[in-house]
Amino acid sequence: MLIACISLLIYHIWTKKSLKIGQKDLGKLIGIGGIVALHWFFFYHSIKTSTISVALVCLSSSALFTSLLSPFYTKLKTSALDLIIGLVIIVGIILIFHFETNYTLGIIYGLLASLMASIFTILNEKAVKKIEATSISFYEMLGGLAFLSAYMSLNPSAEHYQMQLSNSDLFYLIILGTICTAIAYVFGVAVMKELSAYTVVLTTNLEPLYGIVLAYLIFGSKELMSAGFYQGAALILLAVFSYPLIKSKLQANQK
Repeated sequence: MLIACISLLIYHIWTKKSLKIGQKDLGKLIGIGGIVALHWFFFYHSIKTSTISVALVCLSSSALFTSLLSPFYTKLKTSALDLIIGLVIIVGIILIFHFETNYTLGIIYGLLASLMASIFTILNEKAVKKIEATSISFYEMLGGLAFLSAYMSLNPSAEHYQMQLSNSDLFYLIILGTICTAIAYVFGVAVMKELSAYTVVLTTNLEPLYGIVLAYLIFGSKELMSAGFYQGAALILLAVFSYPLIKSKLQANQK
């Protein structure tokens, strides 16, 4: 988050874009940044206590969380299709729970990460209507950085987070902080000027598809799971892929 914050600040200085926003909006964005930090905190704990594949599949539940929470913020009714797709995803997660009982803690952390992702996506959908996406991203990264810094300073086991970084580690962290975090986050926020939070969440739910493949290619056999895991994952991905097709067909029939 520190690298993302610095890169966004450099962008604003380079382009001479103002970061000035109202105090009330600033407080909200800093708070949302704390939720973003919680999302990453839970996500990486999910990986640590299970596997990359488990953590990624759990993120797919964000579609259900978003469909249930969106009406409280947008005042729009949850559609039957959104709920059905969300319930199918839950069935997939139950299958994974059933067959991967040794990863229960990791699954719980993964679901919490998914919940946090749904909340900050919904809040950003509203924020981007009046604030520039780059400004939103900067202040949320700043808020997340403040949250994580406070956590590490108050955590008695904080020394476990200290790392000796090589030059290659630093290089990859810069790539992760700029391209994979700052730039990706800005685009993710900006696109919500046109798309709903639910649609954005469904799009990000494609991560498990290529993430599981990459995890196996990079980390090998330790990322191999039971047949039940892949059945649950396939059900979740089927729901994600079928949603836009069903929705477009329903909209065509209504015309």
